[in-house]
Amino acid sequence: MENSTQTSTDFILLGLFPPSRIGLFLFILIVFIFLMAQFGNLSMITLIFLDTHLHTPMYFLLSQLSLIDLNYISTIVPKMASNFLFGNKSISYIGCGVQSFFFLTLGGAEALLLTCMAYDRYVAICFPLHYPIHMSKRVCVLMITGSWIMGSINSCAHTVYILHIPYCQSRAINHFFCDVPAMVNLACVDTWVYEYTVFVSTTLFLVFPFIGIACSYGWVLFAICRMRSTEGRKKAYSTCSTHLTVVTFYYAPFAYTYLHPKSLQSPTEDKILAVFYTILTPMLNPIIYSLRNKEVMGALRRVIRRISFMKM
Repeated sequence: MENSTQTSTDFILLGLFPPSRIGLFLFILIVFIFLMAQFGNLSMITLIFLDTHLHTPMYFLLSQLSLIDLNYISTIVPKMASNFLFGNKSISYIGCGVQSFFFLTLGGAEALLLTCMAYDRYVAICFPLHYPIHMSKRVCVLMITGSWIMGSINSCAHTVYILHIPYCQSRAINHFFCDVPAMVNLACVDTWVYEYTVFVSTTLFLVFPFIGIACSYGWVLFAICRMRSTEGRKKAYSTCSTHLTVVTFYYAPFAYTYLHPKSLQSPTEDKILAVFYTILTPMLNPIIYSLRNKEVMGALRRVIRRISFMKM
């Protein structure tokens, strides 16, 4: 048994990869995705910082999304890779709490920030003349600060709980990181009250924001249909489709994992779904927002020309 090697305060992460050639292939693939996510998000942050044409509310929010994704994937993959390479699957009691805290904080902040970005597109397309008022620099700062604060408060509540409940003899977490539902399964007490709070917080951070995003894009699509400019409609459709792609990859598996009943949970299914919102989404965000965005590609060309000119 793996948990025979643990101390009384350690947890065991059973991991994502099977001990086989397939597991090694999946490990290499995940590491490659991690490196792509790091490069893509760092590039997006740097590009937005360097090019003044991107110093707008939309790209200010996007730079924050890249910053969150950069840290989000870094809380999961390095520890998972280390456990696979060195065969030591244990994680300390405090380490598990720290990982869970940062995961929940960054996850909650990203969910709320995506909602802010949907509101930005709604105002830009439906009320373009009021955009400078509704999406001023002060409003953007308040949105970002509020997302971080609310994510931190929610994270603190859950982390304090999972670090104080009594655990049974087995501390083997059937997951590749310290995820709340997987840890609650090891508790020696009835956790129905806590499961209800998880349902409430998931509704507040995922369901309500998703409804808000759906409503905002409903109005956006209605406004697009009334546009006379074909070019304007095309640009609006492109912007909205990229955001909806991100929202679908992030909200759907996240909400399903945290909302479906404990009796119906499948560890294998939960781990596969977790890959989408912890690993794939941070990699896809910079790709989607750059390759499908003419302004970002134009900024990239300007920065490259500037660097080439400086080297001459």
